[in-house]
Amino acid sequence: MVKYAKEPENPTKACKARGSDLRVHFKNTREASMAIRKMTLNVAKKYLEDVVDHKRAIPFRRFCGGIGRTAQAKNENSSNGQARWPTKSCEFLLGLLKNAESNAEVKGLDIDNLFISHIQVNKAQQQRRRTYRAHGRINPYMSSPCHVEVTLAEKEETVAKQADGEKKMNRKQAARLKSGTSSSA
Repeated sequence: MVKYAKEPENPTKACKARGSDLRVHFKNTREASMAIRKMTLNVAKKYLEDVVDHKRAIPFRRFCGGIGRTAQAKNENSSNGQARWPTKSCEFLLGLLKNAESNAEVKGLDIDNLFISHIQVNKAQQQRRRTYRAHGRINPYMSSPCHVEVTLAEKEETVAKQADGEKKMNRKQAARLKSGTSSSA
């Protein structure tokens, strides 16, 4: 059993999925996962499919050096206008969401009521290759894989608070009422 960074508040109403050492760029995957945080499962899947089809874009907020600007970034509430379409990252995240969804089905959860309560991307150990440069030199040619973990939880039904007949009072008001003096003095 692997340890997750964050355990769900109600484990019976949540399901988890994780991928380790995924051969997909850490930075792109981190930005894509931040874009789908707190979304419902169906909305997140539709969003990632639209990104793969270049209908919507992933806003790049932290790792945004050298990222070009695009008009689609405005639709995603990007503060800097920078966005991209990281296809491979989105496909890996879609696979992870589908895995979590099937885990939810096994647990007997309501699929339409699930949302992404926790998603986290960590750097994995880099894999090393080499590239040959001019004048007989060799430079590293590293890959940046990542670990991803997702927790889906059922939305809890909000219950309206029952209206009390009498108003809440602080100690001072209760003492005044007890002694019989009027509060309008």
